[in-house]
Amino acid sequence: MFKKILIANRGEIACRVIATARKMGIATVAVYSEADKEARHVRLADEAVLLGPAPSRESYLVADKIIEAAKKTGAEAIHPGYGFLSENEAFADRCEKEGIAFIGPKAHSIAAMGDKIASKKLANEAQVNTIPGYNDPIPSAEQAVEIAKGIGYPVMIKASAGGGGKGLRVAFNDKEALEGFTACQNEARNSFGDDRIFIEKFVEQPRHIEIQILGDSHGNVLYLNERECSIQRRHQKVIEEAPSPFISDATRKAMGEQAVALAKAVKYQSAGTVEFVVGKDQDFYFLEMNTRLQVEHPVTECITGLDLVEQMIRVAAGEKLAFTQADVKRDGWAIECRINAEDPFRNFLPSTGRLVRFTPPVETMWQADTAHKQGVRVDTGVFEGGEIPMFYDSMIAKLIVHGKDRNDAIAKMREALNGFVIRGINSNIPFQAALLAHPDFVSGAFNTGFIAQHYANGFRAEDVPHSDADFLVALAAFVRRKSRERATGISGQLPGYGVKVGSDYTVISLAADGQHRYTPVHVDEFVGETGYASVQVGEKRYKISSPSRLNDIVITGEVNGQAFVAQMERGSAKNPLALVVQHNGTKLETMVVSPRMAELHQLMPFKAPPDMSKFVLSPMPGLLVDVAVQPGQKVQAGERVAVIEAMKMENVLFAAADGVVGKVLASKGESLVVDQPIVEFEQ
Repeated sequence: MFKKILIANRGEIACRVIATARKMGIATVAVYSEADKEARHVRLADEAVLLGPAPSRESYLVADKIIEAAKKTGAEAIHPGYGFLSENEAFADRCEKEGIAFIGPKAHSIAAMGDKIASKKLANEAQVNTIPGYNDPIPSAEQAVEIAKGIGYPVMIKASAGGGGKGLRVAFNDKEALEGFTACQNEARNSFGDDRIFIEKFVEQPRHIEIQILGDSHGNVLYLNERECSIQRRHQKVIEEAPSPFISDATRKAMGEQAVALAKAVKYQSAGTVEFVVGKDQDFYFLEMNTRLQVEHPVTECITGLDLVEQMIRVAAGEKLAFTQADVKRDGWAIECRINAEDPFRNFLPSTGRLVRFTPPVETMWQADTAHKQGVRVDTGVFEGGEIPMFYDSMIAKLIVHGKDRNDAIAKMREALNGFVIRGINSNIPFQAALLAHPDFVSGAFNTGFIAQHYANGFRAEDVPHSDADFLVALAAFVRRKSRERATGISGQLPGYGVKVGSDYTVISLAADGQHRYTPVHVDEFVGETGYASVQVGEKRYKISSPSRLNDIVITGEVNGQAFVAQMERGSAKNPLALVVQHNGTKLETMVVSPRMAELHQLMPFKAPPDMSKFVLSPMPGLLVDVAVQPGQKVQAGERVAVIEAMKMENVLFAAADGVVGKVLASKGESLVVDQPIVEFEQ
């Protein structure tokens, strides 16, 4: 077994590998860029080596620097994690030639599966189901149209080297096929330097289901059940679960056996994933193979009890798999939510900056520990007070739960999301909460078009209807009454001027447009020692008990005998007197006041926010890479104005209306903050 390994990655996956290495008694070497010098993976590793500047092309993607770091520190093996160099055949080959073990498959396996056209031909030869299509590179858009007509619409136009949603279009007619071919070719050339395009049949109502496989250097290959990854936004996975609520045991076995046949055909060693697209009748077709550890590997670890990182290390060290296919378990149900640094209410734009608060829910399962089950696990590469840099992807944590069945896992996940505190940046937690509550998700009746279908116009606060909005009002009143009770005990109050508690309140639910809601609330039977009160809201009565303290953000307790987890904070950016309640993805900003104060509040004039329509504002923190207009230039609605780069993605800003540019307020290369004006139009 290795004595020391280097992790050629960053963030949560680097921390994940360190956890298993530590369990196995293996020393670890972290590598980092200048932007990551204070990162969590650097702190956790036994040693750390600086690679270079923040951009990954100058640090994490420079093979020479990583090999040099391994030699300098005496690391015998390199784990590439996922992304960066994990599926780079030249890097795997280079490691081997330098006498450093690559903790992953051999270079020939990566090469065979990395090319979508070549991998499809190999799959055909291994008698794996493949989608009907044209598997050779197509030279022109006109030929693409003829081929598409021959296969029959709808068709999927894909770049051979594509990935992450780039170089991918669905065409339903000749016009879309012609335009889609050209767009895919341009994207693929610019993103991957490879403009080969192929076409295949588009499977309607498709589900994305993948089989986890594991092979060793002795010719053994097993499948470790499947993962359901159909909940995707723009081809990026959002929620993953294992097993799938859709496929039968017979389909699972058939998919698993075909995945093993494909892996054996390329002499696969290490952990890998064979992705399938599954139609509404459980007909399944090979999509591609990921020759690395997947982001969503924890859900497989939960149901099988296997540490996949440990298995990868053991295989790389030449060990034989210590179990057979018959030993592979399927125990309970696991769900993973990707917690991303993005603003779901601003079309999921990246959100970077300092994590002012980062308190995940209480963990009862841990990385590299497969003995503890039926609980909550958090895989992360960040910590409270740390920075979320703009140079890398937006995922800051993975929240994983394991339950006895699917409904139990969903309930655990909703509770865990309620208790996940992130402040200083925006996260997609409200969106995850909405997805988990959606009846189609709960019933399992979804496919890869789920998000596009239900959130076609983006995600808004109204898309998270609370099952009982009056509970949020009652909880705000409960906390206010608790704080008033405490205030009565403060010493030194003047006789006749002491704090009076009272039982009648009005909860003002504050709205951005000034259309506030005023709800009379009566709080009685308050018992301070046990943190209990009975709260009347209209016809509803809420018996709330909570041991949480007033300064706790996360409040736990029971309401009418049912356990709950919510978040409560004093003060907001606009109102220091507010009580902000968050529960099940819904956020309510309230003021809890006396009935007389509520009457006076209703008389207050509403101050409308300033009109910013003449400005183009930066919707996120990022780097201004281009300003496409100049003062005096006439611009039409929809015309490109500026380009901002954040988290490996370019975001183009367009003019909302026709106008003439008055001033350009920011310059190319400048780092922008949220809502910073870039361009001002003449009135």
